[in-house]
Amino acid sequence: MSKDEFEKYSINEKILFQPLEKIDIPNLISESTKPWQNHALCEVNDCVVRLGVIEGEFHWHKHDEEDEYFYVIEGKLFIDLEDKTIELLQGQGCVIPKQVLHKTRASERTSIMMVEGKTVKPTGD
Repeated sequence: MSKDEFEKYSINEKILFQPLEKIDIPNLISESTKPWQNHALCEVNDCVVRLGVIEGEFHWHKHDEEDEYFYVIEGKLFIDLEDKTIELLQGQGCVIPKQVLHKTRASERTSIMMVEGKTVKPTGD
């Protein structure tokens, strides 16, 4: 991925909340103003829970060792695979298995929750 591609994303890998802290998802969504924001909210066992507020498209990538779960809070998420596209609406989710090449995109402002292993690189391997 080129430097220009990476700079269009705002990806915060620092864990924002510790156990027993309240996480106000609607407030975090309303405070997100960039076209592509990704926040590492908290850790649960060996996983990181992330909040994405996105509009536009991410680059093609895969994760060699980790599965990735996507859940749509509001909006519509498309997950392009090599041979098909998965469309997720509000309240729907999907697991993308490790080593599967994919690209996420949203034609309108969309809020998603992601769960993935702590070792995952959000931009792909």
